[in-house]
Amino acid sequence: MDDEVYEELQKRAKPFVDTPNSTLRRVLGLPERATQSGNTAVASSSPEPALRPLLADGRLRPGQRLVWRRRNLNLVHYAEVLANGTLRLEDGSVHDTPSGAATALAGNSQNGWKAFATEGGILLRDMR
Repeated sequence: MDDEVYEELQKRAKPFVDTPNSTLRRVLGLPERATQSGNTAVASSSPEPALRPLLADGRLRPGQRLVWRRRNLNLVHYAEVLANGTLRLEDGSVHDTPSGAATALAGNSQNGWKAFATEGGILLRDMR
């Protein structure tokens, strides 16, 4: 993608919400890639929620709270592990992957496996 196209995408993007893909889908009139779970959109970026294996073997449990401490910004974000392996953020949005959740929070690409930890301080990347 060249600079001119990227700049135009940035102008049309909703800050802290959109990715280049979601912006293009909106501009092109394509439906959002999401399914509905109650009133909450569930991102469908992967065929299976990434945390499902950690739930299946007991490394995580439904309802468990994960923390992302962004010390340089003096921010703390929380996410709840749902029974199906997705993550619900405090704004109610639900994400299939830790990276999807972290990216939604930061407004730019993030590695959620390195960002989120249990309240006991164990990073998700160390739980794989």
